[in-house]
Amino acid sequence: MSGNHTFNTTQTGKCSSYEDCNGGMYTPCNISYVRNFGQIFLPTLYSIVFIVGLIGNGLVLCVLAKYFKRSNMMDVCLFNLALSDLLFLISLPFWAHYAATNMWIFGNSMCQAVTAFYMLGFYGSIFFMLLITVDRYLVTVHAHTSLFFKRQSVSVGIVLISFMWALSLGASIPTIIFSQVKNESAGSKCLLEYPNNTWRLVSYMELNILGLVLPLTVMGFCYSQIIPTLAAMKSKKRHKAIKLILVLIIVFFLFWIPYNVVIFMYFLLYSGYMYSCEWLRDLNLAMQWAETIAFSHCCLNPIIYAFVGQRFRTLVIQTLKEWFPACFSRCRTLNSQLTDKKSSTRSTAITTIL
Repeated sequence: MSGNHTFNTTQTGKCSSYEDCNGGMYTPCNISYVRNFGQIFLPTLYSIVFIVGLIGNGLVLCVLAKYFKRSNMMDVCLFNLALSDLLFLISLPFWAHYAATNMWIFGNSMCQAVTAFYMLGFYGSIFFMLLITVDRYLVTVHAHTSLFFKRQSVSVGIVLISFMWALSLGASIPTIIFSQVKNESAGSKCLLEYPNNTWRLVSYMELNILGLVLPLTVMGFCYSQIIPTLAAMKSKKRHKAIKLILVLIIVFFLFWIPYNVVIFMYFLLYSGYMYSCEWLRDLNLAMQWAETIAFSHCCLNPIIYAFVGQRFRTLVIQTLKEWFPACFSRCRTLNSQLTDKKSSTRSTAITTIL
């Protein structure tokens, strides 16, 4: 169940999914202005997220693959996090075209395949962020347990990574199965065709539980233990580490809470608590904003989880120097010229003062 599917189930100008709430009764609901707004707004922002996210996550994959012999459990998690974000990003050009034309031209198989990329990336990103959180918790709070896992790093890493991908696939299967191409008078649509309204409500609850409640619980517990432990350490870097942790928490929930709030409002709508055409129009419009904000988080993952680390930043610089030696040599030349100029200016100033 993606925001794209939520929006497109009601794009025809007739609230087909809205009939489920009304006991099968036909209720006209004109939401054409929402569709028109989305035809301009969504493709533009999806394209920006796709380009920025592709560059950042692609660089993470290249660097970690290049230095895989030096990798630890954290690096393996970062690699799979970037991979899940890339799977998610692959789906965005298709959704951008769909939003712009209001027509699915890629066939039923691609409808399910693109949905699979979307959902695997969505859940994979969340689960691997949680795995990174648990890894930091063990390293910081339970050093002895962390040493045990370090000795068994290869076998434990394979098991954990496989489990996370299996969990992501299991959570995605219902949505993949229910994604179908439906031929309508306005053209073909890639929609979620639920057998009944109960399945729809279950999908909404699954998104809220796995997308918000579970991360909030795990991250809240782990970081509530990590922060006091870091604060008690006699290290100059502890304050920087605490600030980084707070940034991780704030950014994650700042980007994902609006999306989950809108999903919960859809749950209330299809449960019959807010039965009105106005609510449906407002939620479709709100979803366009909320999902774009949430999708942007995959662009920040490389910065937050990778580039803030000194070790990874060093590897990135080494890789870029190998790929673009001319650029870095030019930068060194400019830097030396600026240094010489500053020295000359300083000497002139001293001479003037004297």
